[in-house]
Amino acid sequence: LFYSHSNILANILHVLSSDDRGIEWISLTGFISFATSTPNNLGLVRNELQLVDLPTGRSIAFRGERGNDEPAIEMIKVSHLKQYLAVVFKEKPLEIWDVRTCTLLREISKNFPTATALEWSPSHNLKSLRKKQLAAREAMARQTVASDTEVSNVESSVISLLQEAESKSELSQNISAREHFVFTGADGQVYHLTVEGNSVKDSARIPPDGSMGSITCIAWKGDILVLGDVDGNLNFWDLKARVSRGIPTHRSWVKKIRFAPGKGNQKLLVMYNDGAEIWDSKEVQMVSSLRSGRNINFRILDVDWCTSDKVVLASDDGCIRVLDLSMKPSCFRMDEQDLIEPAWCPYLLVPRASLALKAFLLHQPWNEKYALDIINIDYPENENIKNLLQEQLNSLSNDIKKLLLDPDFTLLQRCLLVARLYGDESELHFWTIAAHYLHSLSQQKPAKPTDTAILQEQLVNPLDICYDILCENYYFQKFQLERVNLQEVKRSTYDHTRKCADQLLLLGQTDRAVQLLLETSSENARYYCDSLKACLVTTVTSSGPSQSTIKLVATNMIANGKLAEGVQLLCLIDKAADACRYLQTYGEWNRAAWLAKVRLNSEECADVLKRWVDHLCSPQVNQKSKAILVLLSLGCFTKVAEMLHSMRYFDRAALFVEACLKYGAFEVNDDTNILFLKSCFCTCVLTHNYARSLKLLGFKQGAILFASKAGETGKELLMELKQSKEEVTQE
Repeated sequence: LFYSHSNILANILHVLSSDDRGIEWISLTGFISFATSTPNNLGLVRNELQLVDLPTGRSIAFRGERGNDEPAIEMIKVSHLKQYLAVVFKEKPLEIWDVRTCTLLREISKNFPTATALEWSPSHNLKSLRKKQLAAREAMARQTVASDTEVSNVESSVISLLQEAESKSELSQNISAREHFVFTGADGQVYHLTVEGNSVKDSARIPPDGSMGSITCIAWKGDILVLGDVDGNLNFWDLKARVSRGIPTHRSWVKKIRFAPGKGNQKLLVMYNDGAEIWDSKEVQMVSSLRSGRNINFRILDVDWCTSDKVVLASDDGCIRVLDLSMKPSCFRMDEQDLIEPAWCPYLLVPRASLALKAFLLHQPWNEKYALDIINIDYPENENIKNLLQEQLNSLSNDIKKLLLDPDFTLLQRCLLVARLYGDESELHFWTIAAHYLHSLSQQKPAKPTDTAILQEQLVNPLDICYDILCENYYFQKFQLERVNLQEVKRSTYDHTRKCADQLLLLGQTDRAVQLLLETSSENARYYCDSLKACLVTTVTSSGPSQSTIKLVATNMIANGKLAEGVQLLCLIDKAADACRYLQTYGEWNRAAWLAKVRLNSEECADVLKRWVDHLCSPQVNQKSKAILVLLSLGCFTKVAEMLHSMRYFDRAALFVEACLKYGAFEVNDDTNILFLKSCFCTCVLTHNYARSLKLLGFKQGAILFASKAGETGKELLMELKQSKEEVTQE
């Protein structure tokens, strides 16, 4: 989505699984788009029709479960009042939908031909309906007044309030205005239908014009109806005067016709296979023309009106062009296209300067007070680079500057903010999870509260469920139960019901699972198996012999390729830990982690997840970034610091260690000023490497500070930094 007045990209939306075939606006903040999949052997496709709400980004399937194995959608057309939607198919009767409720009003009878072109009329009866409604409300308001004197006193205020209410959006009122449309069949006959509320009525039929071929598109404005055909002919109908005039353009197939917006504006935009033209429908004559290979060297893919006197073209060279009515290339001043305000975009800087700016925003331990002035910092770069860095700092919004300068803004919050500013998804996920679990640790440590108190604190502020398996066990279990309950409510087929029953068994909800198993119809091929499974689940006991038998059967099933069934049996006898081991053995690592989170206690779950971490770190998989997030969720902060260092994420590792120290996750030896972790892993090498990276970026003050924290490892670097600083001072 682009802002046409500024050429700025507003949004990129991915809502369809196939190529987008068309878009229709249904309001100022929403649109409907459609796509069709590749045809199967029978020529049928999967149609998608998505309704998108721009403020929220929410997308819903407009036609619900419809769309599988049917003829392809050719076009969609929304009525002028945005009340109704017509869906035209290739070899199937068209459908009329209510846009406001997403309900099907009517599927046009098979007695009607397949539509080749369709257009809604701009006329409607909304104004008369609103006048009637206003008159009715005024009458009701007058009846409620006791005397004539009271009428005269309140009449003006009542009417003004009613008029104010009526001036709001028509769609907010429960008014269903009458609208109508026309469509043509393959023989050229025009069909006129009326839609009002829930009714769709056939109004009139107009015989085909012998001079026209197969109609491909229609445009309607006021009393003028224009039709285009496959041979390049245009037919102008004056509905009021009941006359028509055919114009052979001697061009190719007419692909699209659009009237210009604005009252009384009768300009018409016509798109052909080889170009486009603008016509004056009043005078019935061409105003301007474009033709591929003659006055343009690109092919036009789509056209529309941008404003009442400008058209927009999409072409095969990947460009979107805005032209005036003459449709000639125009010049403009480049300085008029400059941004009004400087834009924050650190990636426009050279890489070294961008990294230096990030380090400057992240951490300023050399300053007593946080600053956003890099000019006075000991940063040995030329003035041009420093000025560019300062411009980027100045372009930050006042709200962000206020946060960065706030002395109470913690290191973790700062890291999160900088990750967002740089658009670094990896760092954003890392610091979000780290901040959550470090905060949880700090809540537990000082007062040593009871487990119940800790649980209540965590229930109030759990990790966002978008992190799925990385959330706390109790919250993840709660969400999975809510999820399966929602799926159960929405189930409509046997396969859906069976999946719900399987999930309920794994979650330990045996009673509800039995109810679903017993719902299997006697005609179903799995009726016998489901009935036996229901009996087994109901009668399973914790006695030794029964558990041994079930475990033996489960093991045999797993060995013979029935992994899911064997895991279910193990969960029935509370052997979820064994089930997780089998899942991991057979490469189902994600399913094992899911099962561990919903069925095992914290210690057993941690063992399963740690084996998963080892798998993620193996050379064959090499997903260490994901492994780090899992370790964070387990509270293994020491291991996280080690892995970050091994991956050469020196800046993230050093800042993480600093945050851990502030939250009490690591111990400090104050006598030697060397940082030690609880596992006695020395961070000297880590801080030394971070100091060296700061030195390479030019931040000597920060490099000296971290080199001093590196103990013996950083002595040589510290001497080198101090020596170079003295040389600069002498110069």
